[in-house]
Order: sequence, then C-alpha cells, then structure tokens
Amino acid sequence: MDNMFKLCGFWTGVFAVMFFVGGMLPASLIFVASTIFFLLLGYLNLTERMYMYMFGAYLMIFMVGFSYYATFIHVPGAGHE
Repeated sequence: MDNMFKLCGFWTGVFAVMFFVGGMLPASLIFVASTIFFLLLGYLNLTERMYMYMFGAYLMIFMVGFSYYATFIHVPGAGHE
C-alpha cells in the first residue's frame, strides 16, 4: 500500500510541473502540497487500514475544499472576453 502512495506522489509531482510550466501557479502549488503529502505517507510504513483512513480523510478534505471553491469563489465564465 505504501508503494501506491509513492506512485500517487510521483503523478501529482508530474502534474505540478505541468501546471507550473503552463503558468497555472495556484494549481501547481496545490499539487506540490499533494505530492509532499503522498510521499510523506508513502514512507511512514503504516498499516493498510491506516492508509485507507488517511486516503479517505484526504478525499473528504479535497471534496469540501473543491465544493467551497466551486460554490463561493469561482466565477463562471470569468476571464473569457
């Protein structure tokens, strides 16, 4: 299970680099934070149950943050003249 978190860390790192190169700095920073989180968890050697709890907590925090952003911050159609 720890190898899957290392793999997630690798791919979120790839996405962070692509967002940075594309000039999307906020998205890049979010993916850098996710990369650090996944790599940190990957090297902790926790039990499989704890890995599942941590991943569930990560998904819940992501969905709450995404829903808040989509509902209260994002302006649909902004920036498209």
